[in-house]
Amino acid sequence: MTRDNTTRGGTARDGTTRDGTARDGTARDGTARDGTALCVAGRPMAAHLRARTPRLTRRVVARLLAELPVYAELPQEEVAGDIAGIVQHSLRQFADVLERRRPAVPEEFGGQRDSAAQRAEEEVPLDAILSAYQIGAAMAWEELTAGARPSDLPDLQEALGYFLHFQRLLISAVSSAYLEVRQIIDSQEHGGRHALMTALLGGDTAGHRPARRYAVLTLAFAPHPDEAGPGQRARIAARRKIRRIRTVLDEVADEPALTALDSAGGTALLPFSAGWDALRDLVARAAKAADTDVTAAAEITGPTGVPAAAMRTAEVMDLVRRAGRPPGLYRLADVLLDYQLSRPSGALPGLAALLAPLDRKPELLRTLERYLECDLDRRATGAALHVHPNTVAYRVRRISALTGLDPARPSELQLLNAALVARRSLY
Repeated sequence: MTRDNTTRGGTARDGTTRDGTARDGTARDGTARDGTALCVAGRPMAAHLRARTPRLTRRVVARLLAELPVYAELPQEEVAGDIAGIVQHSLRQFADVLERRRPAVPEEFGGQRDSAAQRAEEEVPLDAILSAYQIGAAMAWEELTAGARPSDLPDLQEALGYFLHFQRLLISAVSSAYLEVRQIIDSQEHGGRHALMTALLGGDTAGHRPARRYAVLTLAFAPHPDEAGPGQRARIAARRKIRRIRTVLDEVADEPALTALDSAGGTALLPFSAGWDALRDLVARAAKAADTDVTAAAEITGPTGVPAAAMRTAEVMDLVRRAGRPPGLYRLADVLLDYQLSRPSGALPGLAALLAPLDRKPELLRTLERYLECDLDRRATGAALHVHPNTVAYRVRRISALTGLDPARPSELQLLNAALVARRSLY
């Protein structure tokens, strides 16, 4: 004999009546018995919120910028993109809840989790993120309930239940995702990757399991425009740049990349089985992802060769910077002459001294550098310096008169090139 699961009034202990509807008048599948929508002031709540979402999103974002200093310091790209996008997503998501008259479920908050994870990587404080969601929720509820009448009370009570449940799940998803990422970041900074990178650079990998081959990179990043000026906005822009570059490095590497990076650049060790074309593509992709110039000096070697490779790529990067070369990927082979001439020797001071007559004439020294870079092309040199080609010709004659070296003579051209490299190395 089974026990009847209904009360005297015909209502089941699970909150539904014998005809399968809940006490609030909705069926087990979430639809209203009479097929009507939740309404306030004569308007369907879901349709009203969905229609007002674009305008409400702009109002919410404006209030976040006005009331939360950390949001006011975010890059405009992030405010107009990620922040506005997640506000709009959440508003439409709750409109869906109202329309189907069924509570949200935890699996529906993936977008908010992803957004919280990005803010965690950028070190936006968790309390600011939660405050932003609370501000958005309060403004959405005000919009929904404007003009409510006493007769709307049943629909308002049902909607409030969905609202509070939605907020509880949202805050839980955001908080857990944020804390998970912060824990991962902290463990990476002090865990296995850091220890392995330190061991590889130190030449002692005992107790570790390094990859068979590494691409050793010394990297230099140009500042992103959003990094200009002090404050949280610049710091977040710098962290966003680093995060995007790390993502590209991880995508190209056979295993997660080992990195020590700051906003200006740093060192990366990539477990790597591909070739130079893949590295060139990596540098181009990193520059595109970070929206800034990226320069890399690279060498591919086994684990025991990492310390020497790291030193050489740092030296190559220094030569590339001193020579004013454009962004991109560089190998030792690309700067062999500069590298050899920059090695300490008794000849360096003598070579550098060949250009001493130009010390007090910086315009002539700049012209010489550009003239040699442009393969003795007066027009290209003039365009680079924003002067007439005749001006270039005059300056070249002055350089020859002062130094006694004529770029038009192959042997003296070699000396001028060597003198410039020596000068960069010494000064």
